[in-house]
Amino acid sequence: MSLGDWRGVRAHLVAAAAAGHPLTYSQLLEHLGYGFSRPKMRALCKTLGTVDEDAAANGEPELAVLVVRQSDGLPGQGWWVAGGGSAHGYDGPWEGPEATRFIDRLQRKAFDYWAMANSERNR
Repeated sequence: MSLGDWRGVRAHLVAAAAAGHPLTYSQLLEHLGYGFSRPKMRALCKTLGTVDEDAAANGEPELAVLVVRQSDGLPGQGWWVAGGGSAHGYDGPWEGPEATRFIDRLQRKAFDYWAMANSERNR
């Protein structure tokens, strides 16, 4: 699968959301058939923007917030710079307990939405 295949990336993120857990950059790259490298991570980040544009157009919660650093469980700088926090009125720090609480709330929205969508599909 190409790193630019936003539909494939989306499918992995929807599955993670429905299962109720985030993915690290390394895990997502591995699921897509790649080893971790900075250039691959940057390419993935561009694709995540497209995934979130599609989600917004469909009235769904964002999914890029589910892709996190292994070190602290928070999205990387690219997510924040692209307006991830400011899109939700958040102007706090990008690391630490306040950021963790903020990200947990956003991830919970995705988890709840996709768990519900999954259960409705399985009825």
